[in-house]
Amino acid sequence: MPTFEMERAAGGRVAGVDEAGRGPLAGPVVAAAVVLPLDLLPGLADLLDDSKKLTADRRLAAFLALHASAAEIGVGAASVGEILRLNILHASMLAMRRAVSRLRAAPDLALVDGNYPPKLDCAVRCVVGGDALCLSIAAASIVAKVVRDRAMARLALRCPGYGWEANAGYPTALHRDALRRLGPTRHHRAAFRTVAQLQLDVTNVD
Repeated sequence: MPTFEMERAAGGRVAGVDEAGRGPLAGPVVAAAVVLPLDLLPGLADLLDDSKKLTADRRLAAFLALHASAAEIGVGAASVGEILRLNILHASMLAMRRAVSRLRAAPDLALVDGNYPPKLDCAVRCVVGGDALCLSIAAASIVAKVVRDRAMARLALRCPGYGWEANAGYPTALHRDALRRLGPTRHHRAAFRTVAQLQLDVTNVD
C-alpha cells in the first residue's frame, strides 16, 4: 500500500503527478497533479492505491473523496494531434506540465510516477512504481484515470461501435475488430503501429 512517507520527508508543498492513457489506440493522454494536506484523513488514505489495482467503483469513491477533501488537484491533457506531433512520451510530459500548472500555486517538489522527468518549474523526483508507493502519486493516478475514462465514454457516444465506454480506447478484441470493420476515426492515434497495421489490412482487402 502507498504511504505518506515521501511527502512528509520532503516537507513543503509536494505534488504527486501521474498520467493515464499512454497505451490506448485512441483518445488523449491525461495527467493529474495532487497536493495532499499533511493532516490527511486516515479514511481518505485508506481509499488511495494504484488506480490499476482498484475496481471502477473504488476508483470513483476515491475520486469523489479527493474532491470533497482539502486536496489540491490539477488536471491536464494532450490531444491526439499533440500525441502524433510529439510522440506519446513527450505528449505525456506536456500533459503533466499542464496538470501542475493548474494547481493553485507551484509545488516545491513534484513526485512523478516513472523514470522520465517532465520539465517543471520546481524540483522533480521520479519514483518508479510510485502509484503503489506514494499516496499523492496514487491520488494523481486515480484522478487521471477517472477523468480520462469519462472523456472516452463521452467520445463513445459520438463514435459508437468501438466500445470506448468499456475499453477506454485500449486495444481489446472488440476495439481491434471495430477498427477492421469501421476503420479509424479522427480520435485514433494513426501513427500507433496497431492502428496503422489494421488500417493497412483494411486497405489491402480486395
